[in-house]
Amino acid sequence: MQPNQFYRDFDWRCLSSRKGKDYRTPFQRDRDRIIHSSAFRRLQAKTQVFMSGEYDFYRTRLTHSIEVAQIGRSICNYLNQKSKHLSPDFRIDADLVEAVCLAHDLGHPPFGHSGEHILNDVMRSYGGFEGNAQTLYLLTEALYDDHGVRSGMKPTRALIDGVLKYKSLYSELDNPDNHFIYDHQERYLKFVFNRSDWAKQLGSKETPNTFRSVECQIMDWADDTAYSLNDIIDGYRAGFINRRSLERWGSDNNLDKDEREWLEQLIIAVVGNEVERTFSRKIGIFISAAQLKVRKNFMSEQTNRYRFGLRIRDSAFREAHFYKQIAADIVFASPQLEQLRWKWSNKLRAFFSGLEDNYQLVDKPLKLLPEVIHRKLQAEQQPAQKMRIICDHVAGMTDGFLIRAYKRMFDPESGSIVDLI
Repeated sequence: MQPNQFYRDFDWRCLSSRKGKDYRTPFQRDRDRIIHSSAFRRLQAKTQVFMSGEYDFYRTRLTHSIEVAQIGRSICNYLNQKSKHLSPDFRIDADLVEAVCLAHDLGHPPFGHSGEHILNDVMRSYGGFEGNAQTLYLLTEALYDDHGVRSGMKPTRALIDGVLKYKSLYSELDNPDNHFIYDHQERYLKFVFNRSDWAKQLGSKETPNTFRSVECQIMDWADDTAYSLNDIIDGYRAGFINRRSLERWGSDNNLDKDEREWLEQLIIAVVGNEVERTFSRKIGIFISAAQLKVRKNFMSEQTNRYRFGLRIRDSAFREAHFYKQIAADIVFASPQLEQLRWKWSNKLRAFFSGLEDNYQLVDKPLKLLPEVIHRKLQAEQQPAQKMRIICDHVAGMTDGFLIRAYKRMFDPESGSIVDLI
């Protein structure tokens, strides 16, 4: 393969220096470090739509991330072959996009978005919690040890920028529920843009949360493609989406011509047991809806990652939103899932509060957490930092891990001295 002129030293630069060189490109090393991390493996036991382990064939955060990575690579391949702006020696790096896609959900806590909302609520006085911000934390500070010091995976500038869907700081927003990074992560924004006044350079049509590299935009569309289509498949397999529920939903909503046609196609697929095949074909349609556009901004002269952007065909964008709305109304808002979310939320809140009380209010706290975390909390004097340490630990737990820990702490008939927290 010909050398790629799309990227420069600016894009390849790492947050801190890496030791040695090998046959891989910097972006391949990014991808490999993500795949071999414990945070990536834990995604196999974290909720996507239905709780992990509910049934073998439902998607987890891990299978979703793999699907997003495959779609992201396919978008790259499509653009590299079809776009007039690209060529064999001037192409978007598929390894980089794959790494961004594989990493995009690393920071999500147990119990999916319900868990994210609960952790943000209990952390409001201490800087909040956000899944994307937590992903950035893992990549830059926590994934690997360097002689006993947690130092992150020393990611490239392009990878950090690729996962930065949101660039607004927590303190810059009024009562934020999501779409922010932590205040202390501002230094990573300065590294990404190589300047401290980057926000002042944005044009009138851009905001910190919409100003994204082309790889970030590809990841975002791959993510939208994966869950807008696959949530319908999982909802159908679970019995939530059927002809009756779809017809009722259609009668309750004021649909335009395109939406009525999409709904009718879905009903036909449901009746014919062709949902998975039909929606698998739509993945290719959504991939080919991506087009590359030239843009001008304060970064476009420094890196091609901002010289080019992604444009999605309007019909595909609207169709993806249509399926997301069906899944939200029929599946996520169902009594069954609402009851489970209520239960999960209460367990997570109670578990977190128990840890907070023990480590914030007790002079000699019980050792409720692993030795290394317990000692770190005892050595920390700042309440906000203590809460962040607890939050980081809880966010890294899988669904089942947290439930077992909750039972040991709160259920008098559960727990064993041989269990490990």
